[in-house]
Amino acid sequence: VQLQESGPGLVKPSQTLSLTCTVSGDSITTNYYYWGWIRQPPGKGLEWMGAIAWSGSTYYSPSLKSRTSISRDTSKNQFTLQLSSVTPEDIAVYYCVRSHRSLVAADYWGQGTQVTVSS
Repeated sequence: VQLQESGPGLVKPSQTLSLTCTVSGDSITTNYYYWGWIRQPPGKGLEWMGAIAWSGSTYYSPSLKSRTSISRDTSKNQFTLQLSSVTPEDIAVYYCVRSHRSLVAADYWGQGTQVTVSS
């Protein structure tokens, strides 16, 4: 299973960050798998942001729920993160992940993509 993040590495403050994860070796509709996003700000720990289930149901971190949206394109086997109203506090390495029967226990990770917020 391979996951690959793509998207802009630089976003301006107040804009919306959009990242796409392309999955190979598995289908994002396979039962009991969740496809999510985790980020790590510089010098800080990992933060789970949210996930979309095999069924299409979505789950979000309470602290980010108001700004986060995760969607999918099953025809392309991709899922997308949108984070609105970004600030410099959103600077982080963003990872897309797969987890099985758990929202947060990821078993496969993308390589990660650095996102900077700056005007």
